[in-house]
This record gives sequence, C-alpha cells and structure tokens, in this order.
Amino acid sequence: MSSLSLKIGIIEKNVVKTIVFDPSTTIYDACRIIREKNSELPLGPPKDYSLFLPDEDPRKGVWLEPIRSLGYYLLKSGDHIEYRRKLRTLKVRMLDGTVKTIMIDDAQTVANLMVVICTKIGITNHDEYGLVHENQDEEIENKPNYSTLTLTRRKNKDDSSRPEKDQKMEMLRKKLKTDDELNWLDMSKTLREQGIDENETVLLRRKYFFSDGNIDSRDPVQLNLLYVQARDAIIEGTHPIAQDQACEFAGIQCQIQFGNHDETKHKAGLLELKEFLPTSYAKIKGIEKKVFGEHKKHSGMSELDAKVLYTKTARGLSTYGVTFFLVKEKMKGKNKLVPRLLGVNKDSVLRLDERTKETVKVWPLTTVRRWAASPNTFTLDFGDYSDQYYSVQTTEGEQISQLIAGYIDIILKKKKQKDHFGLEGDEGSTMVEDSVSPLKANYIQHQTGVSGQKKLDMQSVAKPAILRTGDQGPQAYGIGQMQGAQLPTVQGQVNVGHVASTEQTTKVTDLLSQPQRALVSTISAGHESISVAEHELESKAEIPELGNDAASIKWKRTTMDTKKQSVTSQIAAMNAATASVVQLTGASSESVDHQAVGAAISTISSNLPEMAKGVKMIAALMEDEKEGDNLMDAARKLAGAFSDLLSAAEPENKEPRQNLLGAASKVGESSKQVLTAMGDEDAVDREIQDILLGLAKAVANTTAALVLQAKHVAASCPEQVDQNRIIGAATQCALATSQLVAVAKVVSSTIFNPSCQNHLIEAAREVARAVEGIVIECQQCAPNENQMRDLHAAAGDVTGSLNDLLNHIKDGTRDRVRENVQESAVDSIMTASDKLFASSGDPAEMVKQARILAQATAQLIQAIKGEADSATGDGHHNLLSAARALAEATSNLVETAKACASNPHDPTEQAKLRRAAEELKSVTLVAAGDAIRKKAIKKLENAAKLAASNATQCLAAAQNSGQYNSNMPMHDQLILECQSVADVIPKVVQGVKATIGDPESTASQLNLINVTEEFIQAGQPLVQVAKAAVPTVTDSASSMQLSSKTKAFAESLGELQTAAAKARDACGPLELESALDTIAMLSEELDEFQRAVDAFNLKPLPGDNAENAALQLSSATKSVGSSVAQLLTAASQGDAKYTGIAASGTASALRDLTQATRAVASTTNDREAQYRAIENAQSTVGLAYKVIEESRVLLSDPSNSQGQQRLHELSRQVTQSLTNCLNNLPGQKDVDDTIKAISELNKHLDDDNFPRCEKPYSEIQNELNAAASQLNEAVGQVVASARESSSTLAKSSKMYGQAYEDLVEAGLNIASQTGTREVRNQMITSIRTVSKTSITLLTTAKQYNADPTVPNSKSLLSNAARGVTEAINALIDSCTSAAPGQKECDNAVRAIQSMKSLLDNPSQPVTDLTYFECLENVMEKSKSLGEGMTGIANIAKKAEYEPFGEAVKGVSDSICGLVESAAQAAYLVGVSDPSSVAGKPGLVDQASLMRASQAIQNACNQLTNPSSSKQQVISLYLFIFLFVVFILFLTLF
Repeated sequence: MSSLSLKIGIIEKNVVKTIVFDPSTTIYDACRIIREKNSELPLGPPKDYSLFLPDEDPRKGVWLEPIRSLGYYLLKSGDHIEYRRKLRTLKVRMLDGTVKTIMIDDAQTVANLMVVICTKIGITNHDEYGLVHENQDEEIENKPNYSTLTLTRRKNKDDSSRPEKDQKMEMLRKKLKTDDELNWLDMSKTLREQGIDENETVLLRRKYFFSDGNIDSRDPVQLNLLYVQARDAIIEGTHPIAQDQACEFAGIQCQIQFGNHDETKHKAGLLELKEFLPTSYAKIKGIEKKVFGEHKKHSGMSELDAKVLYTKTARGLSTYGVTFFLVKEKMKGKNKLVPRLLGVNKDSVLRLDERTKETVKVWPLTTVRRWAASPNTFTLDFGDYSDQYYSVQTTEGEQISQLIAGYIDIILKKKKQKDHFGLEGDEGSTMVEDSVSPLKANYIQHQTGVSGQKKLDMQSVAKPAILRTGDQGPQAYGIGQMQGAQLPTVQGQVNVGHVASTEQTTKVTDLLSQPQRALVSTISAGHESISVAEHELESKAEIPELGNDAASIKWKRTTMDTKKQSVTSQIAAMNAATASVVQLTGASSESVDHQAVGAAISTISSNLPEMAKGVKMIAALMEDEKEGDNLMDAARKLAGAFSDLLSAAEPENKEPRQNLLGAASKVGESSKQVLTAMGDEDAVDREIQDILLGLAKAVANTTAALVLQAKHVAASCPEQVDQNRIIGAATQCALATSQLVAVAKVVSSTIFNPSCQNHLIEAAREVARAVEGIVIECQQCAPNENQMRDLHAAAGDVTGSLNDLLNHIKDGTRDRVRENVQESAVDSIMTASDKLFASSGDPAEMVKQARILAQATAQLIQAIKGEADSATGDGHHNLLSAARALAEATSNLVETAKACASNPHDPTEQAKLRRAAEELKSVTLVAAGDAIRKKAIKKLENAAKLAASNATQCLAAAQNSGQYNSNMPMHDQLILECQSVADVIPKVVQGVKATIGDPESTASQLNLINVTEEFIQAGQPLVQVAKAAVPTVTDSASSMQLSSKTKAFAESLGELQTAAAKARDACGPLELESALDTIAMLSEELDEFQRAVDAFNLKPLPGDNAENAALQLSSATKSVGSSVAQLLTAASQGDAKYTGIAASGTASALRDLTQATRAVASTTNDREAQYRAIENAQSTVGLAYKVIEESRVLLSDPSNSQGQQRLHELSRQVTQSLTNCLNNLPGQKDVDDTIKAISELNKHLDDDNFPRCEKPYSEIQNELNAAASQLNEAVGQVVASARESSSTLAKSSKMYGQAYEDLVEAGLNIASQTGTREVRNQMITSIRTVSKTSITLLTTAKQYNADPTVPNSKSLLSNAARGVTEAINALIDSCTSAAPGQKECDNAVRAIQSMKSLLDNPSQPVTDLTYFECLENVMEKSKSLGEGMTGIANIAKKAEYEPFGEAVKGVSDSICGLVESAAQAAYLVGVSDPSSVAGKPGLVDQASLMRASQAIQNACNQLTNPSSSKQQVISLYLFIFLFVVFILFLTLF
C-alpha cells in the first residue's frame, strides 16, 4: 500500500512538519507518532490532544476519531492536519444571571457535553436541560438576582435571508410569550459545527419538564434554576393567572428576596412592581398592599422552603410545563387559516385558545403514532385514535418534532431502567451455576464485575425471606435509589507515550427504532383485523331460500368450492407468513428485518377477515348444522391463535422466544382443524402431514445427538475461548432445529402450497448451515480422533434426516406431475422438432436435431410396444399400428437427414428434412395424442390452482394497500381490475374440479382451457396496475406485501399461459365436438328450468334481481352474437383452428346466456314471461347448435355456396332469437307494445278519408296544443325512466303511447278540417315524423335501459328526445294558426324542457367540443341570450310580431346551446378529476360509429321526406356516402 505524506501543524508551538504515515494507521497511533517525532516540544498530557482536519469554514472542521484509520477520511498526500488540544472553555449563563466557565471537550456533541456541564453545576437529570445560543444578535438584560432574564432577538433590517413574517402573527407571538424564538442548540452536533467559539456564552435552561416534581430543598441547585424559570414565565405572562394568584406569587417572591416581612421597611413604593407582577396587574392601584399582605403570611419561612412553595404552587397552573408554539390551522368548514396555540408537555399534545390559553383539545402522547415536520407545516397522526390527521402551518415544525421526540425518549428511558431493575442491564456481570442433582437445587448468584470465578457461598434456601450475600460478603446499600453497577473493563495495552482520552460519555439510545415503531403499528392494525374477523365469526352467513333445480344445486356447489379454494389459499398464505415471522425473528434484535416481518403480518391481517367471511359462508352451506358449528369454532380458535402470535411478535415484548414458537405451533394446529372441519383434507393428506412431522422430529432427535457430541468435544478443549465457540455453535444449531420443528408444525397442513414448502426448505437449510458450523468449530479445536469420528457420524445422521425431509417435501405432494418414459419422449420430440424448424438454413443444426428426434422416437416406440403387450383387442392392434407408423416416419427422417448431411448446401434436401420432421411430429401427435392431452390438462390444472391461489393473495394485498395508497385514482383502478379477476376465479375453480372429476371429458377440458384464457386476460391488466400502484403505497409493509404477491401472481400467470397454450394445441381438434356437447347440456338445463317453473320452484339465487338479470342477459346476448359472427367468418374461410376457438367461445357465451335467462325468469312473477324467456333461450341454444354443426360441415368444403347460405340463414335466425330474448325482458315487452301501437296508428295516415270532426277549429287547436304539451312531458319521463328500473320504463312507455295517440287524434281532426290538400299533406308528414322519432326514442330508451354501458348511449337518448320535441314543434307549426308569436313561444318552451335531461348526471360526452370551446360557446350563448331577452322586451312593446317570433327562437337556441355546452363542460371537468378512472379504448371507436350511424339515419329520414328539394336530395346522398366511407375507415383502420 502507498504511503501518505501529511503536513502536521502543531498549533500551540506554531510548528508545521511533514510526516509520512501508512494509510491504515489509526488516529490514536498517528498521535503517538507525532509526539514521538516532536518529543523536544513541551506539550501537555497526550490525552488532551487529537488530530483536527480544518476547513475554510470553521463550522466544517472535523475532529478525527481515535479508532478510525487515516485512510477512512480519504486524506491525500500534502493535506494539512492540525495536532491541537481538544479541551476548551465554555461560558454557561444561568437564568439567575450567574456565569460559569467550564472546561469541555470540543470533539464531543452537545448531548455528551450536557453530562459534563450538568455534573459540574450539580444537576443529575441532564437529559431534561438544553443550551440556548446567545450571540451578537441577542440582547440580555443583566439584572440582579431578583430580576428576570429575557431573551429578545434583535431585528436586523438588512437581513434579507429570512422570509418576511406575518406582522399580526409576530405581534400575537410577542403577546403570548411563546418559545418559538428560542435558539436551542442541536444535541446531535458539536459546538464547533454550530459556530459557538470560546468567546460566546450559552444559556442553560430546562427544556423538558418531566421529573421537576421531584425537586425539593435537598437539591438547591436545580430548585433555584426551576424557581427562576417559573418566576420569569409568570411575570412575563407565559402562564395566565388571576389577580389573587399574581399577588400570592409576588408575596412568596418577596419572602425569597427580602426575608420576613418588616412593617417599617416594606411599605408602598418599595417594590418595582413590574419585577414582581405581570404587566397587566402592575399598574393596578393598591395592589402593592395586597402583595405585602401575602408576604406576611410566609413569615418565618426560609428561602429554600419559599422556593419550594413557589415552584409547587406554579406546578398547579394548567399551563405549567407546557411549551407553546403559535401556529395556524384551517378553520372548520372554510378555506381559511386562523391562529392557534399548540402546546407540548410530558403527557400530551395540547390545542389551546390563542387568546386565553385555555385547553381546547388534549391528545395523550400514547395516542401519537407518527408526526412529520416540513419547512412550513407540522402534522400529527393519531392512528386509530382519530379519523384524520391534525396539520398546522408553522415554521417551527422541527422544534415541535424534537420536543415530542425528546419527551418520548425520556419516557422510554425511564421505562427501560424500570425493566432492568434487578441487574440494571449489566452485561458484564457473570452468572455462576452449581451442579444439578435430583436432591439439590440450583443456586445462582450475581457477581458484579469480578474477573474469574470464585467458590460460591453454599447455603440452604429453605429460610425465611432474607437478603443473602455473595462471595464478597455483605455490602452497603442506599434507600431511595438503586446503586449503579461498577464494571471496570481493561482492554488492549497501555502506552506510556500517549494515553487516549478515557472521559466517560453517555450513549442515549431509543428503545424502539423507526422500523420497530412501524412494525408496532402494523401489529396494531393486525389486532384490529383479528377483531373484525372475530366479529364476522359470531354467526353464520344468511342465505335466502333456494330451489331444488340444477342451477340452485350448482350455485351451492360452485359457491362451496370457490369459498373452500379461497379459504385454503388464505390459510396457506397465513401459515407461510407465520413461518416467515418465526424465521425472521430468530436472529438478534439488531439484525431482524422488521420491514419483512411487517409484510408477513400484513399478509395475516389482510387475509384473516376474508377467510372469516368465507368460513361463515361455507358453514351456512353445509348440510350438517353441527359440522358448520365445528367449522366456526375452529375458525375462532385460529383467530385467537393469530392474536397470540402477533402479541408474541411485538418488538418490545421481553417474553422468551419459546412463547413465539408455541404461538406459531398453535396457529398450525388451529389451521389444520379448520381445514379438517371444512372437509378439505383426506386420508392421503393426513398421511403426508404425519410423515412430514415425523421427519421433522427425526431431525430434532439427530440434532440433539449432535449437540451432545459437540458438548463432549467442548469439554475436551483446553482453551475457554474454544469451548465458548463450540457451545455457541451448538446453541445456534439447537435454536435452528427448534425453529425447523415450529415451521413444520405451522406449514404441515398446507404443505402443498409452494410458499409453505419454500419456508420449510429454508428452515432445513438453516439447520444444515448450523450443523456445518458445529463441525468447523470442532475441527479447529483439534480433539481426539474418536470424538471427531462420533461427531461426523452424528452430523451425517442429521444430514440424512434433513435429506429425507426435503425429499418428502418434493416428492410427497399430491399435485406433482410424474412423467413416464412415453411423456418424456414426446416432450423431446416436440422440442427437437421446433428447434429443427427454427434452424432452417443451418444444415448442421438441422441434422443434429434430426438425430435427437430419431433417438426420442425410438424411446417412444419402445414405450408404445410395452403398453401394447399389456393391452387386448382393438387397443392392442391400434398401439402396434401407431408404433409401425412412428417407425416408418422415423426411418424416413433418418434417410432425409443422411441426404442433408451429404449435401448440406442443397435447399431441396433441407426442405425434405423439414417435411419429414413435420410428418414425424404429426404421427407422434396421433400416436400419443391421448397421453399428451392428459399431461397437458394435468399441468393446466396445477397451473390454474396455483394462479387462482396467487390471485387470491394479490387481491387481498390490493385491498389492504388501499388505506395507505396516496394515489386514490390508482387504487380505484386497481380495485376495478381486482373485481374483474375475482369474477373469473369461481369459473377457474369449477373448471379444475370438473376435469379432476371426469378426466376423459373433452368438454370439461376445453371449458378449463377457455376459463383459464379468460382468467389470463383479466389477470394481466391487474398485474400491470398493481406494479404501478406499488410506489404509491406509503406503508412499507403493505408495499412489500403488494409487490411480492403481484410478482408471484405474474409468474403463475406466465406458467398458466404456457400450460393453456399447450393444452389448446393438444385438445384443438376436439373443440367443435366439445362445443356441441356443452350446448346439449345447456339445453337440458333449460328444460330443467322449465320444469322448475311448472312446479313453482324456480327461485332467484343470492344476488339476483331484475336489474342485474337484465344487464346479464344483455351482455350475454352481445357475447353470443359476437361469437356466432366470428364462427361464421372462420367457417366461411375454411379456418379450422379459429372455427374451433369461435365454437368454444359460442358455447361459453351460451352458458352465460343460460344463467342470465334463469336469473330473468326467477326474478319475475309473470309466468308467461318466465315461459317466454326460457323458450327464447331454448330457441337460441338450438339454433346455435345447428350453426356449429353446419360450420363443421362447411369446413370440409368451404367453397360450397349452399352451405354458406344455410349458415348465413341460421346466423340471422340466431340474431332474431337473441332479439326476442331481449324483447321479453320485463319492461322491454311493454316498450315493444307501445312501438307496435305507434306503428299501427301510422297505417291510418295513409288513408285520405279522415273522419270529419264536428268540434270547432279553435277547440281542436287547443286539444292539439294540450296533447303536444303532454307528449313532450312524456318524452322527459321516458328519458328519466330509461336510467332507472325496467318497470319504471314500462309505465312511462305506456303513458307515452297514450299521449302519442291523443296527439295523432288531434292532428287528424285538424287535418280533416283543412281544405287545402298541400297543407293537409304537410300536416300528415309532420305526424309521420313524430311517429318515426317516437319509435327511435323508445328503441333507444329500451337499449339504454338494458345496457347503460353502450358507448354514447346517453347522448343518443338525449338526441332522440330532442328529435321528438323538434318533430312536435314542426307539427304544431303546420297545424296551428294561433295568435302571432304563440307558436314560437310554445316551441321554445318545449325545446328548453327537452334539454333538462342533459343536466342529469353528465357522465357521457354530449358533443365533440373541448373544454375551452365549451367556455367560448357558453360566453357566446350567454351574450346572445342577454341580447335576445332585451330584444324580446323591446319588440313586444313595439308589437312587431315577426321579429318577436325570431327573437323567441333565438333565445331558445341560445338556452339550448348554453345547456349543451354546460353539460359537455361538466363532463370534461368530471373526467379530469383525479378520482376519475379512464375508460379502456376498444379496437373500434364505438362512440364515433354510433354518432355516424345516427347521422345517416337522420339523413335517410330527410331523404324520404316528400318536401325535400332536388338540391337537398343530392346533398343528402353525398352526405350519406361520406359517412359510409367514414364508417369503413373506422372499422378497417
């Protein structure tokens, strides 16, 4: 290593020398070298000197620590270091004005200096005092002993570095005498770092009022300091007091300063009242006489006793011991900050009135969970003791934080001293234990600081309670205070030339670190979760009465299976978390990963309430009520076991570790009881668990033997150090073994879970490492060969038992897929063929893979032949045929491979080899197809179970993170994704159960593939959102839990995706047959529903209602229609693969349709509606069956035009049947009836022979106006009811039909009295327009009511309502000849009323305007509205009828435009809110498609209008053409 040349400056002698050091030299040795090389210089004692690294800024200079090396400080050659005295003087001023000069160590922090300063002054509790900086910016009023000492910060007008202060707050602060301006020195820094040189003076003040109540006349120093500080606070007005109290305090002060009262001396005018009384009382006339009156009462009292009385009386004040800070808090209900006093004392945090200092609210320090200080704010978190944080605005947040932390540190320090009352935490003392025999008790004696053991004083313990002495005889003891342990320690060597400083310093440590505090908070939240779970387990779930039909039975079975899966997964996760707690807490308290422990406890607290909900549902579904009660009892015991575990895991818990291990074992036993009571355990499971526990006990037994051998080796070691090392290693091995046994007991019931297996394997590894440690330590001791042979034999036994345990974990699980020779060969063939295809152009690699293919095929042929030998009949011949086909394909492959090897650069030979490999792969799939499919399905089952279990944990972690998520929109999105996954989990569970129950069913296999693919599609967005949400979770334990569970879920999804793809390839050719089988089963289910209706036994399932059923049916019809369209396209193109996928999708959609049909039928009391719903569903299922059959036929000949026509016709019939399903919904049929009635009325419009009405024209006109008004109101009711229930829509549609009929009747009456044919035709056209728009409105309302999630549906509904209003206005225009302006006013009223619905819940866009365009439009329409209203008034005065009508129309247009822009702006404001969750864009912009479709419909209506001109017709044709092109562009691109 290179040398280090440093310039050493000896400050006292003004000498600089260059000395070369080794960088590894310690500072202590460097000081010694410097003194040796400068022995001629007269210097003081070596202990007073050290090295100092100077800096241009004196505050940044650093004293080098003696134990550090020079290289630690990154010194370079040529650097300058000073060798100087560490001791310097410090001037300390007391509150009574006296100044003491004390010699201190400049290298020590203020916290350490306080010990020296307080000791020199005579103060014992140094931790309650602090130093205040007095510099040139402060003025001190030096007055006699009876004066006050006030710190006043001088204002510097040129000081621009400080921010400007609120003048009102400053005036209020001065008035209240708060502690904001006290410049306390930082305890963690040195005086030099804070700029305190030898010429400056610091003020000693009591900072913490904790043990001041114990101060009396026996401690005159502290008594005097306390008296002066209390006196100054009272006189300055810090403590508000009444006049009588002020006189009482002044009288005691007179006794202290003047002694006994003397009538001759103590007369009016003697006292300087402002030095005895608060300013507010000093000017009161005659008050001095009252003071002397109080003075008389204390005659004969000594000065010390008077001071005791003064401080005792002061302690009775409500504000005594409170440190005040003037802050600003938010006024309740207003966005305004108001002044408020915040106080802190030894017990609590107080909120006080800023005028009177009366206490408004008190928060005990025990309720303060966390606090946070920033430059301008201070925030308190009271955890569960308050619903919200308390936050104030202040620049003194750091001072408040330090004050609270200081009080808590003092409390914990006192508590720690009480906890170590006996030995006082004396780690240096020894424990001597005598031998143990059955007839003699242990006698343990505490020896204080002795080096070496001595013979014990043996006495009988059967005596009365007395104090027995140790080997040193009786010792004196004091009363009232425990004697401290005297433990001298000698270490290292003494060097005469230089002695390092041995000055005692204090080390103040907190009982709980920040991670430990976070863990305590997590454990507290865990106890709350346990309370929630226990509350859930008070009673079983309430389930409504169910029917006996197949769907009800299936619901029970599905719910039971899903809940069992969830509960099993949750128990497994909690067991794994318990094992994690056991393992993580096994290390020393300093090395425990408290964050990981917190994450494990968060897993328990997030799973336990959900497990309780699942258990109560399972208990309610059990047939035997007693079994349900047993399950509930077992779950309650498990909750209690977790409560004990969390209590034992608390960081401040001083109980032995065995309590934690016992609590963990209790968790394992209780979880096993829950699983057994739930019926999720069979004989095989119990056998595996018993073997596992037996193997764990075997490990414990062999480890005990090893530990015994290690003790024998230790006994033969001559050195005590070697003995201690071996015993320590043996102890560690014993602890690791007990931990292994505890973990085995915990995870045995859920050992099939990978996390539980990993924890047990890790515990076994810990034991293996401990065993290795024992062997290493014993080898270093070098004992005799016999002992080492026995030791190695014992270690080998432990290793063998560990291997047995690990092998059982790996091989004993029921879900392990064991591969036979045939399956292994098939895998090799598939892998090698894929590699061969991928290596086209590389002949060497292709030949290599062909060789591997040939070898694997040979193995497969032998396996098939072996299977054929045990088969009989057709099976025997089929297997031999498959073997021959494989042999021929293999022979062909070998020949082509040889040819390719001979001509490696010939592309033709490479192509032949590729074709031969493809043929071999196809033959392999045919020969071993059944085995491949079974293996693929088995792997898919395992992957699906693991993914479902991990999904459950991910959902629990996501739910638990909500309370700590700082980004609520992100959390809302996370919960939405969680809901999507939760909806699919029951399907996965049922799919897995179906394939396990019937392994040969292709329908069950394909259903499992479909649901797992659906699960993957739902799970991938959840993983993405969860990963994005992890950084927004503020709680470290919850964040770690969410991160780990998301990672596990993502990995299991990847495995599931791979397994599903392989299973799809293996089962692909059977998809059409499977779909047909599934549809046939669905038809049988519908027949069962109809029989249940006949028997009046069709009852709704839990959660079913009419609204949800309608939504389910609407969604299912969409899915069926989409799947059938895909099936039609794929079959027409002859694509067998996608035809099979579409067929499976169709079957899955029909399953949802069947369930939705049952829900619709069971939630209505109309038997006809029930029958129609089931019949329509049966029709749809039957037609879908025919579509799939026709598709299978068409695949064999895609060019068959007749087959394609039949397929298209069947598809059209399916679409019509789906429409019938929707039309039969309650409420939908009533709307259809109204539409039919409107269509029937239109037929009368084609007849020119209108019935002649005898009523007067004016009366008919009034009837038309009334009917128009009634119909316009009905439009609003239809729009409103479309957003509500279907029954409400049914009522409003009937009212609409009646109102329309009245309008048509009135219109025809007017038309019959109209003589002009042209006018009559115009009236009839207007009525037809009303009819068309009415049908559009009712159709749109029906669609919106069935599925409100259709894009742009609300906008379409509003547009349809507006169209009806405009049509009514046009009809009135053509039929009415009323007073001038009346028609325009009526039209305006109807138009404005039709806009009302836009303002109800604007959750969808109304127009395409941006927010700023909406603002501009609002401004423009507001301006035109104002001008229009003014114009109406002016024109009405002038009786100008035509301009009046135009002005009314302009006002109506302005109001409508204003409402539209306001609704669009409100929508845009809503979507821009942080809590708004963005929608997911589809492949096609459906909103744009819907708007284009509506525009084309309107254009077509205008095109069919006879009154349209030629130019209008041409424009409309062009308009329609452009929109059709636009739609094609949207769908294609």
